[in-house]
Amino acid sequence: MSLLENIRQSAKELQKTIVLPEGLEERTLQAANTIIKEELAQIILMGNKQKIHDKAEGLKLDSIDQATLIDPATYEKKGYYAGMLTELRKKKGLTREEALKLVEDPLYLSTLLIKDGKADGEVAGAENATGNVLRPAFQVIKTLPGISVVSGAFLMIFKDCKYAPEDILVMADCAVHPDPDASQLAEIAVSTAATARNIAGLDPNVALLSFSTKGSAKHEMVDKVVEATRIAKEMAPGVNIDGELQADAALVEKIGSKKAPGSNVAGKANVLVFPSLETGNIAYKLVQRLAGAEAVGPILQGMAAPVNDLSRGCSAEDIVNLVAITANQAEGMKK
Repeated sequence: MSLLENIRQSAKELQKTIVLPEGLEERTLQAANTIIKEELAQIILMGNKQKIHDKAEGLKLDSIDQATLIDPATYEKKGYYAGMLTELRKKKGLTREEALKLVEDPLYLSTLLIKDGKADGEVAGAENATGNVLRPAFQVIKTLPGISVVSGAFLMIFKDCKYAPEDILVMADCAVHPDPDASQLAEIAVSTAATARNIAGLDPNVALLSFSTKGSAKHEMVDKVVEATRIAKEMAPGVNIDGELQADAALVEKIGSKKAPGSNVAGKANVLVFPSLETGNIAYKLVQRLAGAEAVGPILQGMAAPVNDLSRGCSAEDIVNLVAITANQAEGMKK
């Protein structure tokens, strides 16, 4: 089976509950219908129940009735979740009246359901900007202990790539944090190693990339990667992490052994951590287009529970895959 087939099969076995806040969005409804038919997850859809039913009927989707439908505007537990939100945000001065309004926002109510243990994860963004998706997640779910930064990883899936022995590379951060400092970059490296293990099933070999390998160049940008590598190794002593490495030293065994002799990562990296969002975003798009790799993501990492953000140009199939990934993330965090 392919990686995505494995991820979907695993999701089917896990039967996690995933909330889709954009319950009236056409691709989301189509994806929910597929997920229910294939039994990949239990689905909660947010929105006016009658409108969801009518739209599903118009699209000839016959499985939507098996989803749990919640209308935030009339939800019987609205007061309960407003109280929860008021307590969570009391240091910020949030009033109960303000909380009652926020709970009517599907993006806020979704995160509160996760916080309350009624859902395992969330997938949104087909019609909402990234900031709108992440803001409630930061306020309600927050980040993992020891992690202060959320980042975005891509699974790059190849066909017979000699520099990716399992035809998979995991790349980050390609989506969220523009210019991480050394500590944040270390957190991104550790988070991406967890994504590689939990989602891609890899034994992670993490390379922190630079334009220098082991002191071949001197610059403050190199110093950041060196320091990030030191911190990451302290954070995750059981993970193979090394840097600073140039991309060829990270991926090509012959070059890695020459430029970084004795490295446990050089020449066999399967996780590539970029020093900035600029480099990461450019690199994954180049690899996607020039190498014909399938780019799956971004997979958001660092949250205390999985909340994943879609591209607004996504397909229904993209949503199905990201729901399956989110289910696997939830199980990985549980472990």
